[in-house]
Amino acid sequence: MKYLCLGYLEPDLMDAKPQDEIDRVMQECKPHLEQLYHSGKVLLDAGLDKAATTLQRKNGKLRMMDGPFTESKELIGSAFLIEAEDLEDAVRVASLHPAVQVSAGESFGWRIEIRPVHHFELFSPEG
Repeated sequence: MKYLCLGYLEPDLMDAKPQDEIDRVMQECKPHLEQLYHSGKVLLDAGLDKAATTLQRKNGKLRMMDGPFTESKELIGSAFLIEAEDLEDAVRVASLHPAVQVSAGESFGWRIEIRPVHHFELFSPEG
């Protein structure tokens, strides 16, 4: 089964830190990412920009809005897709991510959310 893992952060907490401290923490992330990638379970890993565009159908018209629209101060900073046997295996794999391995991540509000992915098979319009 596939699982989408979303990495959250609190940008205000990170922005309050000096750049050299952030750079040092990012260096601490590298060996944890290598371990995650060498698990053989990662299908895709992507860092997400703060900027976002949202599409919504409202009153019969398509609207486009700038900015991520979440209900909290958190942003999704990364997303990775893994293949796992079950939720327990997904938790084991996701726990290799630096967001939960690097102790400084706690002060940045880092966390990982794991969601099962129910994907749809492509189909042919002819039948």
